[in-house]
Amino acid sequence: MKALFGGTPKPASEQVPSADKIPQHIAVIMDGNGRWAKSRGLPRMAGHHSGMKTVKRITMAADRLGVKYLTLYAFSTENWKRPKAEVEFLMKLPQEFLAIELKELVDKNVQVRMMGYKGDLPDHTLQAIEEAIRQTANNTGLVLNFAINYGSRKEMIEAVRLIGEEVKAGRLLPEQIDESHMESSLLSAGMPNPDLLIRTSGELRISNFMLWQLAYSELWFTDVYWPEFTEEHFYEAVREYQRRVRRYGGV
Repeated sequence: MKALFGGTPKPASEQVPSADKIPQHIAVIMDGNGRWAKSRGLPRMAGHHSGMKTVKRITMAADRLGVKYLTLYAFSTENWKRPKAEVEFLMKLPQEFLAIELKELVDKNVQVRMMGYKGDLPDHTLQAIEEAIRQTANNTGLVLNFAINYGSRKEMIEAVRLIGEEVKAGRLLPEQIDESHMESSLLSAGMPNPDLLIRTSGELRISNFMLWQLAYSELWFTDVYWPEFTEEHFYEAVREYQRRVRRYGGV
């Protein structure tokens, strides 16, 4: 069990991972904002707001390590079931975060992307994200990919439909369908699959997140709530990844 979980962080001086074997793509399920707030007698919204600060902290840590892609699960297709006031607050966070941080993201050569379904998003949320995507489109450093209104089962169903349309139109034979067709039809097309998945808050599941893409990813779980997740925790996850041997079903 030890290989799956994050323990007590080492001192910062010991924590920075080796430059060898840095994960190319790290995906994060940012969980525990509400429980962090509750444990302090605060409203859930305070937890989400504090979690927004962690996004900045971990993005900069990933950039310093030389990670190429950082995908953050910000809002799932199932999160619409939450109370209306909480959903409305969550939909304002991208606008607030990008208003504060976009200039630095541009200066740091970070490219912002979004992976999810735009149709249900409020105009102010979508406009803020699309403006960030526009302003960082030519950046060549870390790709900061926000999974917003994202659900993996829907993603795979839509991918199958796209492939079905290709077959129906006569542009593709059923026997020609392979993994590359599926991957090019997913919302993550053009990105490598995650090397490492991190989930905070102690939950041991992947919650409809990148089900296809995580097939051979290394998983790392920690009991730490997302607002408390530090650079040291992030570095420990990467160090644990570096200790593992990825066999992809081989020996």
